[in-house]
Amino acid sequence: MNTKVNLLGLTFENPVLPASGPLTEGLPNLLNLNDSPLGGLVTKTISVSGAVVKKPCIVATKHMVFNTELWSEHDLEYWTEQLPRLVEKKKKPIGVSVGYTEEQLRIVIPAIEEYADFIEVSTHYNKASLEALVKCITSMTKKPVFIKMSPHIDDDLHFVETILTCGASGVVAFNSFGPGIVIDLKNRALLLGNEDGHSWISGPAIKPFALNRIAKIRRQFPNMPIIGCGGVETAADVLEMILAGADLVQMLSAALIGGREAYASVVDNLGKTMKDNEIESIEELRNTMLERKVMGKGGYPSITERCIGCQMCVKVCPFGAYDNGMPPILDKSKCIRCGLCESRCIANAIEGVLT
Repeated sequence: MNTKVNLLGLTFENPVLPASGPLTEGLPNLLNLNDSPLGGLVTKTISVSGAVVKKPCIVATKHMVFNTELWSEHDLEYWTEQLPRLVEKKKKPIGVSVGYTEEQLRIVIPAIEEYADFIEVSTHYNKASLEALVKCITSMTKKPVFIKMSPHIDDDLHFVETILTCGASGVVAFNSFGPGIVIDLKNRALLLGNEDGHSWISGPAIKPFALNRIAKIRRQFPNMPIIGCGGVETAADVLEMILAGADLVQMLSAALIGGREAYASVVDNLGKTMKDNEIESIEELRNTMLERKVMGKGGYPSITERCIGCQMCVKVCPFGAYDNGMPPILDKSKCIRCGLCESRCIANAIEGVLT
């Protein structure tokens, strides 16, 4: 399967990149990822001074990560010393993430510009004029500039129109959710939090929101480069984001939850997942329009010979439509054809509602 992506004059061996965060903080982490099968790199967000982060700052569950992280804890001087070392050993395109205020960016962009194949700018903490900020950045570089948007932006299409008018190349959709709080029940307190007690939420649980944002932007801006970000855990997640409209896909929280080997696992499974879904190439998928209608049959569920007798369908049916036989037998008078049993069947042994 052909996994290459050509975008803005850059060639990525596959569409999977790390998102800016703890696993891209500092030279050792980036060199480790440089040797991985990822298609590209993205640094931790660089500003003039290193961030002072209250600890603890990261906790995770099976499906979510909560963090109070800020930008890089290394200052600009560190990065201007280490980025040349990374470039010397570069095996893939390097995106340099920068922030946050116009005043800071006027110092940061000239210092890092020569080492970047593209520049990513987070707007998560910036309260200044978006128009002024993007014009400031694009006036200082000819490299592709991607603006990373917050999921909380009310008018996302106006946001994209504004950044394009001001010279940006594309958008990263999107950043983490928040604010939220994480409770430590035993101590009757918070498990982590910033000075306001808040933390930010990412991980597989937010993927549907990211997919919706990407699909909405792609319909309105069919030719603009989009980097998808939010909730990627598997190779199938990567391909879903591309079908929704992304050109490249960033991943971070799944690698925090399961370890950095998650990156290699996702990339290694791309080919098989593409074959299973009859996808010849990433380029083909990028040029496929997402069908905006439900294709499921909507009939009664039918249990096939693949049934292993796990009784999951019996357990989860909201209407008690299955008995506990082997295989379970459906009472159609109780079944409303909702599809829950088919979606939860661990053996993929149920058909007829969703497929």
